[in-house]
Amino acid sequence: MSVYLSAAHKSSGKTVVSLGICGALKAHNLNVQPFKKGPDYIDPIWLSQASGQACYNLDFYNMTESEIIQLYKHKNSSADVSIIEGNKGLYDGMSVTGGDANADLAKLLDIPVILVIDTTGITRGVAALVKGYQDFDPDVNIAGVILNKVAGERHESKLIQAIEHYTDIEVVGSIRRSKELVIDERHLGLMPANETPQSQYFIDGAARLITDQVDLHKIVSLEKNIQISSAPEISSNSRLRVGVAKDSSFGFYYQDDLDKFNQLGVELVYFDTLQDNELPQCDGLFIGGGFPEMQLEALSANKSLLQDIKQKIEQGLPAYAECGGLMYLTNQITSQGKSYPMVGVIDADTDMTPKPIGRGYVQLAPVKEHPWQDVADTIYAHEFHYSKLTNIDPNTRYAFKVLRGVGVDNMQDGIIKHNLLASYTHLRNVGGNQWVEQFVDFIRTIKHKIL
Repeated sequence: MSVYLSAAHKSSGKTVVSLGICGALKAHNLNVQPFKKGPDYIDPIWLSQASGQACYNLDFYNMTESEIIQLYKHKNSSADVSIIEGNKGLYDGMSVTGGDANADLAKLLDIPVILVIDTTGITRGVAALVKGYQDFDPDVNIAGVILNKVAGERHESKLIQAIEHYTDIEVVGSIRRSKELVIDERHLGLMPANETPQSQYFIDGAARLITDQVDLHKIVSLEKNIQISSAPEISSNSRLRVGVAKDSSFGFYYQDDLDKFNQLGVELVYFDTLQDNELPQCDGLFIGGGFPEMQLEALSANKSLLQDIKQKIEQGLPAYAECGGLMYLTNQITSQGKSYPMVGVIDADTDMTPKPIGRGYVQLAPVKEHPWQDVADTIYAHEFHYSKLTNIDPNTRYAFKVLRGVGVDNMQDGIIKHNLLASYTHLRNVGGNQWVEQFVDFIRTIKHKIL
């Protein structure tokens, strides 16, 4: 069975509620499969930790409806419960007429919605809100409501009475306002769980509070379990090894992208940019996004790894880097007036900025300089960065023309150096942009040339 957790608006607390529900159901020995709508890395890291299962993103912008359905059915088929956490509000999306909102995803997958409502400063009016959301699109199955940030018993009683009197939607939980249910936020959202030593302690606490204040039996009985056949796995005889940076600095990876490497027969070898002195033996390198700016001193101090990465890329090691990975490969990162030397394979500097430089969906057009083969004519992806590149070598080559978004300089993205492609854009391996296969083919081509 599956449940879609959405809200009336962003910052309603649905992520913490989702974490608590995942943790609580896991504690009841259920196999919980989490999903997250839209382009997000941080919430999936938390949801993966809370559920014990890798979280997968479902995104209308860069996935077709058939791809969304296939991924959902494949991962849901082996789960006892699937939890899909929405983004923004239930009806919020890019289009004023809908088609890409949480409501549309819930309808596409035929999943009941539980609406998480921030009840701060509202009593009887909650009924108007709930009824309005129910009537706005009758095809959306709002099966229950979780009241969040409730002030006390009297407040709770007024809220429940209003909803019961004016609507036919059931209140399945009422969560009291609590400092224990607050996660530190950062400019891109929640503090990533991979940076927080106390993350499991927080999840366990949230799970206990959710167990006490939410009727889990009602949640798991909202939909009958349907057996669905799994999608076929793709295999290969390839023996390529790709090194992947994964630690408290770099952790922004789409799980289905990593799955695709495995399906192609590629062995992923993870390394720690803070602790390891050199790269593992590998045929290619992948450095994803993250928050390197929070570990600048430690990253810069690991000089042996910085030198090893630079040397191997300059010697022709095929490499791909996104956002934080791009920043890491520049000459230095400057934050709060202090500069920290980095890998230095990209002849540019990174400056942290107090406001976002690029944030949202992007559209790219590959140019002839792009080093990979069979690249789509138009790529739909996203970017999130509070930094910009300065002192860029004027002879820098680029792989993409930016049609929508910011990229490196508002016009171009995807710096090419040796066999490296480094971009502010986060790619997603989908039918319209099979970048993992393109990168693997590129690695294989370079390896054969060397041999």
